[in-house]
Amino acid sequence: MAYPMDVLTDDEVVVVHKHPHIKALIGPGLVLLVVTALAAWGLLWSTGDTVADSTATVVGVAAGVVWLAAFAWFVVKFVSWRTTHFVITDKRVMFRQGVITRSGIDIPVLRINSVQFRHGLIDRILRTGTLIVESASDDPLEFDDIPRVEQVHALLYARLDDRLDDDDDRGPAPR
Repeated sequence: MAYPMDVLTDDEVVVVHKHPHIKALIGPGLVLLVVTALAAWGLLWSTGDTVADSTATVVGVAAGVVWLAAFAWFVVKFVSWRTTHFVITDKRVMFRQGVITRSGIDIPVLRINSVQFRHGLIDRILRTGTLIVESASDDPLEFDDIPRVEQVHALLYARLDDRLDDDDDRGPAPR
């Protein structure tokens, strides 16, 4: 899903648009895979000659309900992942998430004091991590599971440096 361009100002340009890293779907995907295998095994077992019809019906219904719950959980996680946006423009950093209830935050690039990243061994292998943005008056904001976090960190810092250089070129503010 592309980021809705109608929230941008006329002269604003998207520099980075990312969803959280795909690792957010590994757990739900594995659960769905295991539940599918167990449900298939249960259905196969219940169709055997030694199993009573009532038992086969109970096992079939239970397998279907458990599989449907696992599938629904995976779909909810997938839709949530797909509708979470981390966007850097030439003027601001935006984070949007949610399906029914949406929430978001915008940080003007000029209000950013520092940009940091953090990632452990698994995150380094998967090339993801947490981006930490500290703005002028707020507590630091942490954005988890940002793909290629080191590149995003460097790009955001370069954006911040460019914006600060632009302000220096204008000279002192008029009084």
